[in-house]
Amino acid sequence: MAPRSSIWLASCLSVSLSIATSPSNFGSSVTLLYQNNLNVTDDPNHVGFLMLDEFGENDAGAACEIFNEGLLPKSVIESHSADIISSLSYVAWAGRADLFQLYFIDEGVLGYNHLTQQLSFPQIIDPELKLPVLCTQSDTANTPGNAKATTTNQIQIASGKNTYVGFRNQKSFRFLGIPYANVPQRWVYSNLYSGTGQTINATEYGSQCAQGGSGSENCLFLNIQTPYIPLQGDTSDLRPVMFWIHGGGFTGGTGADQLSDGGNLASREDIVVVTINYRLSTLGFLAIPGTKITGNYGISDQITALEWVIENIASFGGDPNQITINGESAGASSVRVLLGSPPAIGKFQGAIAMSNLGGGVDLGINGDYATTYSSYDTANFSFSQAGQQIFQEAGCNQTVLADKITCLKAYPALKLVGLSTVARYVVQDGHYVNTEELNVVERNPGTAHVPVIFGIAANDGASFSTYPTTPVTTQLDGIVASLGVSNSTAQSIINSGLFPYHDTGNVTLDSFNVSQRIATDIQFRCIDQATMYAASQSDAFDSSYFYQIDRTINGYDPNNVGVAPKSAAFPNGNPKLPYFNVHGADMPFVLATLSTIRDPNDLFAQQVISGYFAEFVKSGQPNPSLSYLRARGYTKTIENAVTTGPWLEVQGTQGPIRRLDFPATADSFVDVPQCAFLNYSLSYYLDGGK
Repeated sequence: MAPRSSIWLASCLSVSLSIATSPSNFGSSVTLLYQNNLNVTDDPNHVGFLMLDEFGENDAGAACEIFNEGLLPKSVIESHSADIISSLSYVAWAGRADLFQLYFIDEGVLGYNHLTQQLSFPQIIDPELKLPVLCTQSDTANTPGNAKATTTNQIQIASGKNTYVGFRNQKSFRFLGIPYANVPQRWVYSNLYSGTGQTINATEYGSQCAQGGSGSENCLFLNIQTPYIPLQGDTSDLRPVMFWIHGGGFTGGTGADQLSDGGNLASREDIVVVTINYRLSTLGFLAIPGTKITGNYGISDQITALEWVIENIASFGGDPNQITINGESAGASSVRVLLGSPPAIGKFQGAIAMSNLGGGVDLGINGDYATTYSSYDTANFSFSQAGQQIFQEAGCNQTVLADKITCLKAYPALKLVGLSTVARYVVQDGHYVNTEELNVVERNPGTAHVPVIFGIAANDGASFSTYPTTPVTTQLDGIVASLGVSNSTAQSIINSGLFPYHDTGNVTLDSFNVSQRIATDIQFRCIDQATMYAASQSDAFDSSYFYQIDRTINGYDPNNVGVAPKSAAFPNGNPKLPYFNVHGADMPFVLATLSTIRDPNDLFAQQVISGYFAEFVKSGQPNPSLSYLRARGYTKTIENAVTTGPWLEVQGTQGPIRRLDFPATADSFVDVPQCAFLNYSLSYYLDGGK
């Protein structure tokens, strides 16, 4: 019998006339190696390459040609030796190569000694020798915006009963716009995509879900960025998976925006990133008591997407048994829901909630906007807040409820989500959500027992306060204007001394600074610290971490306060000067999508922060090992880790809260301040939410 590689080459070459632009993985795995320092302006100075499985010398060149590439030239290796050494060092560290490994390259053999981290070009004369093959990687598109499928960069894989055609850019393999569910029927729970025998073009994003005058009801798509395509059917060396759930208040957002693109993170940290769409607004969250319209359609979509990933992600290089769900804002609230949703439990192995909103009810005080993201309404209450108004605004005023529903089902989707009243509440539907809130007071089967991170941007509340439109002359007037509270409430806040007034001479700015700290505590910090504290006491989660990020850029900024001050020396803003770290502005640092580097610490903070979150995806804890950092050549991170040590994790009763202490630049992370109202939130949780 001919060797597998020979059969593969013969088969591929026989079909190359018809699908030359879409090589397949049915004869070899393919790994895209690129030493990604996350500095997009430096990308032209680096080179990537493809690594294939073992072939004989006579077949090595043809194996590369299948991917429209050639064997990696010695001259490229010599001119980019640092990149090559770092990549091969990691391959050896990960156990995917011997400590001294030979590779076929152009006109010869490359040797790499992991112990000495040296390259060599030995003379090998053995016609029977089979070695891994290193190929060129000629696509230089380095951002999501310029990454396009071409006749030379496509790749197709089989998964389930379908074939998917994706492509690669400089840094990862990309599969976009994959339907994970059948086209949804309005107010019917989604089900897995049932198409078979399909060749799915996964080279362009699918439609976003209906929102803000654009999008479609046919929107249940996901996107995959991966550094590795395994040999078809091989599940021996799969990568951990980050499953990203976008924010947007349950009324907007998409899994296809460049801010949450997973290509950089997949490349730098060797993980697979999946981003999803889910139904939004009235199409995703309408509940009508006494009918089959029970709400949480967007949540059901998230779970359906998880099910698709579990069934298919191995074909794209991801481990279905090592999935971490991660979301920001409404995405973080989705993570919170999934942590307590019976159909979701068991479908993921870790969870990250970035800027999860909570609010009044969960602090023993009156509810507010933020409360609706962590405390779930009954269907009756939800309908009273939105349902009747939606019928009226849509002109569905029939006498019989069934006729109103029929009318609403026929109402155009974009008009429906564009009404002045929309449904956006997670409700207690009895299946996806059957409790008023996530139970972390006790360890119980109703809460996923997995490692969890909750955390915030330092000034999340600045995005949910109102900067006074006209200057104010007193702190009291500023608080009233910013928070919309009464004079007496504002005065009680001032009298409490919990939020000191910092006098810069600008009363409007200084009073807003007080207001945003109040809003940050009430709507973000208190709920998330209390959740982590209660879980650490009850062992509800396998481990509980809390963080605060103090270096951010360009988030949700309706008050225009989140941009660092600009100057001639810092045209993009000086992050060393005071500015508000607003809602969503930490995402580029976590997801490694920072497009503007204001100073060197921006780049370093991005490398460190994204590395910690990626390590959590890999191992359920956030501290990358020094051996990993050395193998990858992440020397700046090593220097800092040695001088500042790992994150702190306060467990059980050993401290007031389990917290992360990020070893980054001094102005990137700080000790996490306690929530000023924490006594309320702690008593609420430790008393069982009563």
